[in-house]
Amino acid sequence: MKTEEAKAEDADAVLFHTDGRTGVVTLNRPRAINALTHPIVLRIDETLAAWAEDPAVHQVLIRGAGERGLCAGGDIRAIHDDAKSGGRASVDFWRDEYRLNARIARYPKPYVALMDGITMGGGVGVSAHGSVRIVTERSRVAMPETGIGFVPDVGGTHLLGRVPGGLGTHLALTGTAVGAADALLCGLADHFVPADRLPELTAALAGAPAHEVLPRHAAVPAPGELADRRDWIDHCYAADTVEEIVERLLGQGEPAAKEAAEVILAKSPTALKVTLAAVRRAAALGTLEQVLAQEFRVSCNALASPDLVEGIRAQVVDKDRTPRWSPPTLAGVSGADVERFFAPLGEDRELRLP
Repeated sequence: MKTEEAKAEDADAVLFHTDGRTGVVTLNRPRAINALTHPIVLRIDETLAAWAEDPAVHQVLIRGAGERGLCAGGDIRAIHDDAKSGGRASVDFWRDEYRLNARIARYPKPYVALMDGITMGGGVGVSAHGSVRIVTERSRVAMPETGIGFVPDVGGTHLLGRVPGGLGTHLALTGTAVGAADALLCGLADHFVPADRLPELTAALAGAPAHEVLPRHAAVPAPGELADRRDWIDHCYAADTVEEIVERLLGQGEPAAKEAAEVILAKSPTALKVTLAAVRRAAALGTLEQVLAQEFRVSCNALASPDLVEGIRAQVVDKDRTPRWSPPTLAGVSGADVERFFAPLGEDRELRLP
């Protein structure tokens, strides 16, 4: 049973208020870069459902407390501990988190996300499915799951599967964090607003709809990196397998391509192969709801993979940055190993979305 102090912490971890016509959600765990917990997800979902029916709320704004970012993702240390003890809590968390992602994507009112600073993993899930997505010069947007032996979720494979050319596959396999211009190029955001204009923008949203306010505050970001790399990215990531992608990257003669190959080779071999399959299947599935159902299967099946616990241990728990992947090489991961992640969970365990 939770102490009163723990209950108070849960209550303060996400804050809600209305400011004029706008319902404001503030993720309020700045020391943890506003990482999501199950209670936070449930409270956001409940509040969004109420605001959808409230005629006084014309639009919703989500933002993060502190200076570091909107949200660094889910509480992966909790997932690590849960996976070691059976994984039931993680399954329940993902089920509700993915339902929230779907609600955001089909929200009947403008949903404005301030993707300022670090916006990764679950942070992408509560922002990039919205209808008005704003980045700043401080934004670092990423789905870095392969580095912890996991696979992009929260609708991430849906978003990345729709990115032009090989860019989405590049971001999925490497976990690269992109800035404002590249987030716009990849369709992960819609508008660039300088960070020092955010307070004025937020104040203006209290009295006017986002589509009227944004033109007065939006600007052009500094150039990104990906546009000039499209030729080799599109060629290399069009390959059928992770092994061939790495081979093409190493054969390009481009320092950035070689660096991408080295980054990929440091990730979980199993997670890489499952991620490539997940992104490509997501592109063929079509709807976000179908992709979330697929991601739920993959996430639940990942709980039985040694790489998830090992990856979080190496990156977050012990922080030795030397994960011992099993198997340790791409060649050791078979097609059957990959297919196990997509295996049905059973009729009573599948994710059902309206």
